[in-house]
Amino acid sequence: MRAEQEAAAAGVEGFGVGRHVVTGLRGWHIGGDGNPVSPTRQGQGKLPGAWPVTAASDPADPPAPLLDPLLGPLLAPLATLPGIGPAIARRLREAVGGERVLDLLFHLPERYAERLRIDSPVEAPIEVEVILPALVVSLRAARSRLGRPYVEVQTEAAGKRLLIRYIHGRLDWLTRLLPPGTVRLFAGKVKTEGGIWSMINPLSATGPEGLPELEPVWPLVKDLRLSQVAKAMAAALERLPELPEWQDAALLRREGWPGFAAALRQVQQPERVPPPPVRTRLAYDEALAGQIALALVRRRVRHRAGRALAGDGRLRARALAAFGHPLTPSQAHALAEIDADLAAPHRMLRLLQGDVGAGKTLVAALAMLRAVESGAQAALMAPTELLARQHVRTLDRLCTAAEVRVELLAGSVKGAQRRRVLGGLASGAVQVVVGTHALFQEGVQFHDLGLAVVDEQHRFGVAQRLLLAEKGEAADMLVMTATPIPRTLLLTQWGEMAVSRLSGKPAGRQPVTTTLHGLRQLDQVVAGIARAIERGARVYWVCPHVAESDAIDIAAAETRFAELSARFPGQVGLAHGRLDPAMREQALRAFAAGETRLLVATTVIEVGVDVPEATVMVVEHADRFGLAQLHQLRGRVGRGAAASYCMLLYDEALGLASRERLLILRDTEDGFAIADADFRLRGSGEALGTRQSGAPVFRLGLAEGEAQEGLIIMANRDAALLLEKDPLLQGPRGQAARLLLRLFGREEAMATLGAG
Repeated sequence: MRAEQEAAAAGVEGFGVGRHVVTGLRGWHIGGDGNPVSPTRQGQGKLPGAWPVTAASDPADPPAPLLDPLLGPLLAPLATLPGIGPAIARRLREAVGGERVLDLLFHLPERYAERLRIDSPVEAPIEVEVILPALVVSLRAARSRLGRPYVEVQTEAAGKRLLIRYIHGRLDWLTRLLPPGTVRLFAGKVKTEGGIWSMINPLSATGPEGLPELEPVWPLVKDLRLSQVAKAMAAALERLPELPEWQDAALLRREGWPGFAAALRQVQQPERVPPPPVRTRLAYDEALAGQIALALVRRRVRHRAGRALAGDGRLRARALAAFGHPLTPSQAHALAEIDADLAAPHRMLRLLQGDVGAGKTLVAALAMLRAVESGAQAALMAPTELLARQHVRTLDRLCTAAEVRVELLAGSVKGAQRRRVLGGLASGAVQVVVGTHALFQEGVQFHDLGLAVVDEQHRFGVAQRLLLAEKGEAADMLVMTATPIPRTLLLTQWGEMAVSRLSGKPAGRQPVTTTLHGLRQLDQVVAGIARAIERGARVYWVCPHVAESDAIDIAAAETRFAELSARFPGQVGLAHGRLDPAMREQALRAFAAGETRLLVATTVIEVGVDVPEATVMVVEHADRFGLAQLHQLRGRVGRGAAASYCMLLYDEALGLASRERLLILRDTEDGFAIADADFRLRGSGEALGTRQSGAPVFRLGLAEGEAQEGLIIMANRDAALLLEKDPLLQGPRGQAARLLLRLFGREEAMATLGAG
């Protein structure tokens, strides 16, 4: 019996190879027992408004699901595998993130344990796992100096004394499993202690078949052992058929890739450590499935019935006159693209992305006025009430001049005011509405919603955006992002949308000087802030971001607020996400009016706060933020005519790498360059590894962000060529590609992606 099984019986949890801890897994987290824990997969139910996936009748239709008998055994439940009872099946489901045999096959090893067979501990290299035979002499229970219980096993190997310890082991079980006088194989690292050879928590077996020299190490969950995964994996691989080849033959030859099934076998049941092309083949299969699905969705979107919204420009002209500045060339170009979509007889699904301060809201406002000019209504959905109120203020300035009524619909709008807004939406008297998720509640009825604008769309789920679009008859949809999107993500998470890009800054925007300061210079920074306030400057002070802990973020903000209030009495405001909305609004209004000079805040000010007089931004512990988020925060200053500054405070103890990352921000204000750099620095773990639902986008993707990016770009071109040659996927490669789509669940994803 394997020592990991023995240890489970003996009360020794997670030792030896099974005790690995991995922090770099895409979409995984470390559980309480120290093991990587898989994310919970969420089912892909059919969403409202999604088209049915039916047999393809024209190039606009996605292919029908291919109920191929080849895939039947792979789609069966894990419990159908021989020797997998309900308890193990439950743990496997948790580890692999799904219930099917296919989910197990896609559960890739995080590393491979390579062991060297030796005969004597003298031969053991330093820090290398070895397998060596030893005679069990005696066992006894003992305690360490700190009181930790362990079992000490005295053995002899090639005439040398070898001391083995099992931490938290149980003597009775280990005595039965390692009886004195028997020879066992032990696997682990050999160390020396005062001239005595020793091993801690080694694996053990009675024969060489129990301890292979090469063993995949899969991510585990509590109470699941490697040997159980290996047994289930072997059974799953027996069900894996040879599938028709969906990759281009020339590509396979050029890259030296094996077939899909052969690649999976080499990864999951290797005779040697798989070379890089094997993993790359699997990653490319998944990327190609995604790109074919997105290409089909784009084609379908272009054929969705809509209606033409063609205005006469009168309302826009009044709004632009009130704005006081001409459109930038980039804004004019983006608006022309949007107008062409609005005037076309199909439904618009367009992404408007731009750099910080590039003037996206103005473009969206003019698009909404075009809908109003044509007799329809327009709605703008924001993720927070703070941002929604900011949009109302901006739109009010533009729409009042055009005599267009703008209203807010959010959770705080209650009673008679709420009834008035709802009545105006139903009658058509309210032509433009701005709101939060309250916009898609059942009680909200529009007279004629023609254009839905979604801001900060990554904070909304697909279903929420669908529900807003459902409020109108063939409503067009415009999605805005607050920061530029890396080109790789444009090909994946936003791949079904047409894209308009805003670059450059509107008239009146100033460059921002960015400087880096170690936290040891905090007193000097505060002294500099004091001088700036004396000159009449207004200053943002953003407090450290602590991942997944609003409470710690807010505690840090309140502490800094108290300290700065003591230094600048009566001049400091506080804004964070858990403040009562009225208090937070009051703090922002006081800062905008100049009643306070310094605003201490969390990232609640990241978007939607517009104070042109603010000229200094201090970000504490900038090393804890992503580059794109820091760029977004920096965009809160430089909105007026005065010179502006952004001071990034970082922890010097984090070393050179942390500072070099921030240097990217110091050296450029190009948000598109920053977005690409941020993506590459984070790799596919954060950026590519998370879908809106929280499930992993790429299960077989490469860990290196740049390598994965290259595969996606290549797959994007490959998918376009395939569909150009075979629009209905009816040829040999097309039929195989249909199988690929089903293998990666993309026939379901196509329906949801149609929502935008």
